[in-house]
Amino acid sequence: MSMVISTNMSALNTTNQLNKNTTLMNSSLQKLSSGYSINSAADNSAGLAISEKMRSQIQGLDQASSNSQDATSLTQTADGALDETTSILKRMRELAVEASSDTLTDDDRTSVQDETNSLRQELDRISNDTEYNTKKLLNGDSGSTTSVSGTNSASIDASATVAGNNTTTGDYTVSYTAVATQASTGLSTGGTIAASTDSATTYAGDVSINGTTVTIASGDTVDGVLQKINAQTTTTGVTAAYDSTKKCITLTDSTYGSDSSITLKANNTTLTGLFNATTDATATSVTTTGTDAAGTINGAAATANGNTLTAFDLTVTGKDGTVQTGDTATVTVDATNALTFQVGANSKQTMTLSIGDMDANSLGVAGSTSTTGIDLSSAKSATSAITTIDAAIKKVSSERSNLGAVQNSLESNINNLDTESENLTSAESNIRDTDMASEMAEYTKLSVITQAATAMLSKANQQPQRVLTLLQS
Repeated sequence: MSMVISTNMSALNTTNQLNKNTTLMNSSLQKLSSGYSINSAADNSAGLAISEKMRSQIQGLDQASSNSQDATSLTQTADGALDETTSILKRMRELAVEASSDTLTDDDRTSVQDETNSLRQELDRISNDTEYNTKKLLNGDSGSTTSVSGTNSASIDASATVAGNNTTTGDYTVSYTAVATQASTGLSTGGTIAASTDSATTYAGDVSINGTTVTIASGDTVDGVLQKINAQTTTTGVTAAYDSTKKCITLTDSTYGSDSSITLKANNTTLTGLFNATTDATATSVTTTGTDAAGTINGAAATANGNTLTAFDLTVTGKDGTVQTGDTATVTVDATNALTFQVGANSKQTMTLSIGDMDANSLGVAGSTSTTGIDLSSAKSATSAITTIDAAIKKVSSERSNLGAVQNSLESNINNLDTESENLTSAESNIRDTDMASEMAEYTKLSVITQAATAMLSKANQQPQRVLTLLQS
């Protein structure tokens, strides 16, 4: 190797290695001080892209969890208000039962009506004033609306036709292929009662109808038996009539569908003779049930309960005794006002909640004016009001059930989001975070190498001085 002083290759090589080591040591020092193994795109370009995508997803998951918690609070607010609505309706029902008795005077009924009027106004106040973050919840502004039109629209109970949380805006064609039937007794042939004026003495004894006992006395006529059975209709839900075609007493339950049932118990002579309910010569009990309707909504087979059809989360209720097989109607749904919650980190990961109007008019317990409640001014109207209030309680309970289902879904969603965020954070940490032990070992190695390179640079810089020995000689 030639001896030169202008170019010190050993020093240049050592300097190059020293600069590389210094750069690596500085990078290692940055990782140790920041806690991240990726501090810039140069550290790991692919890892940075993956990590940033994961971070945005994690932030979205955390915000979706917060959204779900807010939505849960909203449903709890609505449910709390409806709990009070239920309490008011129960009190209304209590007053209706009280007013149904003729032990009350006119002044007493006036007092009952006054309280009912106040309760109606409180129902309206709760409906109009219940809010969450200034958003009204129970006045109909947060729910889907439905309207019924078409050839047989009169057969549909518009007030009981409800769009659910998952019903989208649009027109739905409803068609009944069968209607619900009532439970009834009386075979089409085999009856022996010639007229309602015939004697029922042969059938004297106890008859049980849906658990209520009616006693046929010796000397009673068939008409007398009918009067005794119909006197218990409020309790049994069953109405009796003489059928001149079937030549027997027929019993008919007041309800429709598979929930409609009549259990008739008597001695076999009464079952087969007076009621013509069976041909079994040994039977002492007969149970009959009704059937549910059948139909389609937008061509899809609907599930049925009584005359109520459900599909696409849309519930359409036919009027009992009015709707007929072959009836069709169109239900128009406007779901634009339903509440939509963003419950996921990505687009279209939403949950919808529809809350109906819960004021006195919508519940059917309003009076003839804007401040009066359901009419309890007479025993007859009060008795009728009991059924109406029961329907209102059922409607509120159905709405609360809907809120509860959404709340449960939200809570499950929160648990899932939190778990997903935790797992994704762990995966992002594996890419982005510094393994401190491993990096410290790397830093120590680089530090030693840098110190060694610095010492060698000093040695390399001394090499040109060897030329002085030649000059001195």
